[in-house]
Amino acid sequence: MTAGRAPASLGFSMPAEWEPHEATWLGWPHNPTDWPDKLDTIRWVYGEMVRKIAPGETVRMLVNSRAEEKLARRYLNRAGADDKRVEFIVHPTNRGWTRDSGPVFVRRKRARKTETAIVHFHFNAWAKYRDWAKDRRVPEMAAAYLGKPLFAAECDGRPFVLEGGGIDVNGRGTLLTTEECYLDPKTQVRNPGLGRAEFETTLKKYLGATNVFWLAGGVVGDDTHGHVDDICRFVDRKTVVLIREDNPYDINYRALEENWDRIADLRLEDGSRPEVVKLPMPGPLYFDGERLPASYANFYISNAAVIVPTFNDPNDRAALGILGELFRDRPVVGIHAVDLVLGFGTLHCLSQQQPEE
Repeated sequence: MTAGRAPASLGFSMPAEWEPHEATWLGWPHNPTDWPDKLDTIRWVYGEMVRKIAPGETVRMLVNSRAEEKLARRYLNRAGADDKRVEFIVHPTNRGWTRDSGPVFVRRKRARKTETAIVHFHFNAWAKYRDWAKDRRVPEMAAAYLGKPLFAAECDGRPFVLEGGGIDVNGRGTLLTTEECYLDPKTQVRNPGLGRAEFETTLKKYLGATNVFWLAGGVVGDDTHGHVDDICRFVDRKTVVLIREDNPYDINYRALEENWDRIADLRLEDGSRPEVVKLPMPGPLYFDGERLPASYANFYISNAAVIVPTFNDPNDRAALGILGELFRDRPVVGIHAVDLVLGFGTLHCLSQQQPEE
């Protein structure tokens, strides 16, 4: 654990997701409560994810045991994924949502050398579930495994809680998040007693953000209570996609329109306005009468491809077309996520990028 100065004061900042990766971190699915009666199906989805990601980078896969590694290899091989590009790391986890519990990387350039480090944002299962102790240790394990410096995020002398899905960055200093997730004083409170000013100061210290922009909230059914990676994402330094619901009678319509009102005020780190591109919403999906947080914004940008959740919906083609126009340097491919979203998240929620040095 690195003591003393915070990462930003040492020249570290969080790079954008589209910048070159050394690896993608995933956690092999094992918790049946995340996907009731669907765990076997979800393993096949992981096979498709690895099949698309592995051609461009290493996949670092967390498994609970060597027996689970053997199980994972069988699924990956049968799915046509290259398991030779997968490093299996035995580290018990509570769940597989690696975007939120996994290592968040920062990077700095010094002379001709580039270095990366890890920030530990003390995961607590979205201030909702009790089983998080194994997941919280993932960043410490990753730092030891890779031999990287580890910075423990703190604010006012207390561990600071943040999930990777609650933020998005353009790699130049601008960071997106939501008030629903991190400023709600009553629901799923990650950092009791901390307000907007303390939150922004901490993000600037540990991620090198220079300006923080707050959207209102997320989509109905998101049990993280407002993660930004379901609503608004940077696709390059000056462009964001923002989801919009066209049906005024849909339960998400009003909240998403508020985000469109706010985005007009977004200024980038250089004071310029970003380009804002509309991304549609799929039709409603339900499980046991509960609305699921299906969103095309939950895509993941790997070296070899941008993988996008699809939902057997007419808007699948529209969303893939929009993102295909925005990402001209790598293919944009859909991955079936109707079963995956039963766990209240999809592709971006499951993955965490490790930037290239």
